[in-house]
Amino acid sequence: MTEQSSSITLRAATPVDRDFLLTVFASTRSNELAALGGNSPEAQAFAQMQFTLQQQAYSAAYPAAENSIILLAEQPIGRMLVERTDAAILLIDIAILNDYRNRGIGSSLIRGLMDEAAGSQKSMRLSVYKSNPAVRLYERLGFSLIADNGLYFEMIWASANS
Repeated sequence: MTEQSSSITLRAATPVDRDFLLTVFASTRSNELAALGGNSPEAQAFAQMQFTLQQQAYSAAYPAAENSIILLAEQPIGRMLVERTDAAILLIDIAILNDYRNRGIGSSLIRGLMDEAAGSQKSMRLSVYKSNPAVRLYERLGFSLIADNGLYFEMIWASANS
């Protein structure tokens, strides 16, 4: 584990984190927001609307999910939403602010979930937007495509023990 990844921790998200979570969400939609004028009122309204819809959909579909803030040396840098079922660990969402991407932070967190899944003899599942560069990361980590749902790929990872 690198020095940086050893200073990565998680804490439960609270209602106070809403503005931070909106910032993280907007960072994942930078191309769409740029098309709307970047930081214009229209782009901000679009981001707010899309974020609210995403949060409502996640709450409805995954009421038992663990919503965490990713911290680097106690500074919030992202979010991770995970639901654990009897059969699988579902990685619902992982998003890291632009300045902290491509540093191995997401990989480290996902490997931690993979270790947990292996230890409990479960698979790990996720859904990823087809054009998301993270598809390559998930493939490198050993996830396999199990379904193509139009805009999204459904992927699974299973240890030899699951």
